[in-house]
This record gives sequence, structure tokens and C-alpha cells, in this order.
Amino acid sequence: MSEQNIKTFHLQVMSVNGTFYDDDALEIIVPCEDGEMAILYGHEEMILAIYDGILKIKKPDGEWLIGVVSIGSLQVTTDNRCIVIVNTVENPKDIDKRRAQEAYEFAMEHLQQQQSIKEFKKSQAGLARALTRLKAASRYQE
Repeated sequence: MSEQNIKTFHLQVMSVNGTFYDDDALEIIVPCEDGEMAILYGHEEMILAIYDGILKIKKPDGEWLIGVVSIGSLQVTTDNRCIVIVNTVENPKDIDKRRAQEAYEFAMEHLQQQQSIKEFKKSQAGLARALTRLKAASRYQE
């Protein structure tokens, strides 16, 4: 396939801390409740819930950009635009492994304690976030 036939769409990935990505993309892969979802040029219009996990963006030059995200949403519009809004997004290279390990241990300790259902769910979410950050830091840091 020649490079002239490769179609891109405009992608914005934002969190409360700012914009992570705002440019054209070939593909984005986001973590969903039951796995991963890939979005390409020409995808149908949709809104999707995003869960804690790894976000992958394939740039027009073919390079992959990786991000660790927390919960949020993705919207694809009919004009080939995709907007991702998440609570947090960070580059795995920026993750402090020591702090991530401490957060993981804290969440594990918290889960061992007697808690209300609401506190238990919050502890589970904290554990999932910490585990995702640890895995990403180990896998994607050089």
C-alpha cells in the first residue's frame, strides 16, 4: 500500500493535567471493559468508556506512542475526529517505579482491611491503577 493511500484522522487525548496528544493518527487502541478497541480512519460514530490501562497511538510516521490512562471516554465523530478525555494519562517513561510500587503496596494493605463496599471498590480501583502503572513502567521504560 503506498503512503498516499494511508488515511489519518485527527486525534486529541486530554486529561485534567493537559493535552497528551493533538495531531493526526493512523490508529488508536484503548483499554475497554472487555479488552481493547482499535479506532481507524472512517470508524463509525460512537462514544466508548475507557478503563485503566495502556493506550497506544500509531502516528502517521508509523511510530507508536504509549500512554498509561485511567478511566474516561472516547468519542468518534463522522468528520474523522476522535477525542479522548481521561482522568489521567502519562508516558510510561515518566512513571516513578518506586512511587508506583508504594501505591501498589498501600492498595494491597487497604484491601486486607474491613471496609464498606464503597471503600472496597475504591481500593480495588487504586490497586488496578497502581498495577497498570507498574507493568507499563517495567515494560515500556528503556
